[in-house]
Parts: sequence; C-alpha cells; structure tokens
Amino acid sequence: MNAFAGFLAAVLMMASPILIAATGGMISERSGVVNIALEGLMAIGAFTAATAHYFLEPSVPGSVWLSLVLACAAGLAFSAIHAYSSVILGADQVVSGTGVNLLSTGLTVFLAQILFGRERTEPFRLGIMPGVFGIYPTAIVAAAVIVGAWYVIYRRPIGLRLRACGEHPHAAASAGVDVKRVRFGAVLASGGLAGLAGGCLVLTQTIQYTQNTINGAGFIALAAVSFGRWLPEGVAGASALFGAAVALAIYMVNVEALRGLPSEFFSAMPYVITLVTLVLFSGRNYAPEAAGKAWEPGGS
Repeated sequence: MNAFAGFLAAVLMMASPILIAATGGMISERSGVVNIALEGLMAIGAFTAATAHYFLEPSVPGSVWLSLVLACAAGLAFSAIHAYSSVILGADQVVSGTGVNLLSTGLTVFLAQILFGRERTEPFRLGIMPGVFGIYPTAIVAAAVIVGAWYVIYRRPIGLRLRACGEHPHAAASAGVDVKRVRFGAVLASGGLAGLAGGCLVLTQTIQYTQNTINGAGFIALAAVSFGRWLPEGVAGASALFGAAVALAIYMVNVEALRGLPSEFFSAMPYVITLVTLVLFSGRNYAPEAAGKAWEPGGS
C-alpha cells in the first residue's frame, strides 16, 4: 500500500504541470490559435520561479507561492510575443510559437549567466512541501485550473465566444464578437498557465532551473490537448496518463531486472508512450475548425 501511495503521489506530481500547461493550450486552441510555444513558456515560468524562490526563500514567508505567481505573470507577459505576431500580425502560428521556444531557451540561459554566473540558477533549499499523504499541493492547483477552465468554457458567455472564435470566427464577428481580442486574451491566459506549470514543475521535481528542466513537458502537454480532443475531461485524462508514464519511467529504474538497461531507455519511455498513444487513438479530427488559421475582418 505504501508503494502504491508513493507511486500515486509521483503520478500526481508529474501530471500536475502537464495538466496546467495543457489546459492553457486547450484554451488557446479553442479560440483558434495553436500555441506550440508551451515548452518555452514553461521554461520562462520555471526560471522565474526558481530565481524568485532562491532570493526570497531566506527572508519572505510563503516565497513558494509568491514565486508561482511571478512565474504565471512571466509566462503571461512572454506569451504576448506569440499573441501579437499570430493574432495581430497574422503570422504563421507554428513559426511564431517555435520562435518563442527558441528565444526562451537562449534568454533563460543568458539571464542565468548574468544573475548566477553560470547556465543555471543556484539550488534552493526547499520547494513545495508535500501535503496530505505526500501529495504536493500543486495537484490541487491543477485540479482547480481544469475545473475552472471547464466552468468558463461551458458555463460563461466568454466561453461561448471563445469556442465560436475557434470554430466559426466570421460568424462570431458578425454577431459582434471581437475575434482578435478574444484570441489575444486566450493566448495570454495560455501563457500564464504555462508559466505557472513551469513554476510547479521546478519547485516539485528539482532544486534549480537548468536548460533541461522542462525537457519536453510542454510538448507532452500539447499532445495531451490533442489526445484529450480539446475537452477538459479528455485533457485531464490524457495528462494523468502521460504523468503516469513519466512516473513509471522513474520507478522502473529501481527494478532489479531492468537495471542492465541503459538510462536513455527510461528517459525516452514517456515520449515513446506519448507517440504510441497518439498513433493508436488517432482518427477523426476533433480540433476546432479554425485552429491554426489567421483571421482578418472581411476575409473568407
């Protein structure tokens, strides 16, 4: 039972950042903007959280939570680059998102060099302390995020406008909806959640930010959006599955019969499971009709 409880806690710890980032990706894509920049935005959030917590930890009570707020704000601010280029300028959304990913990698390393004199932050003493049964409170944060997203998307007028902009933007515009404003806001919300996800990851799964801290988690979150069919409940299930794959890869390292395998096998396993799952369950396209398509007033 203790082993199972430990594994469950590890799954929730791994799945929480994926779920938070995937929720942001879902919001953005439901508005019609593909946010491939989740990886880079998570890196910005992780760097911000690790840096803030390192400097605030000795003197500021609750520095962990303040660091998460700052991580969310940093992700939101940085996502404005993608929002402006893809929504306002009508740039290719994949190219714009890729640019943000590349920029975030160089920027975080550059800032780490300035602040710490090396390509990583200094280790902090404590991250987020485990809650009940060793489960980190980030699991509660992730649950609140996905429930809140479901409520907004399906129970609030802004959710109806968001879905309309992703499915039929011209119909939404004819009904008086400012499509660009809705899309811009959705990308900013996506960036804020991705930054929060990066902060949750670095404060629970490691003790400092490095160039490899995110290590593909943002792309796994993108896969969770697709596998979850752009639905809150589907995204939650997919995030739990991929989080379990990451946790399983860590636990398998300690299995005696598998210790002869190279470490790269365990490192690659979550991504292999992600790819296999997407292939096995791919089929009908459930993506919003206008996802990835620039919109201009009066266009077709």
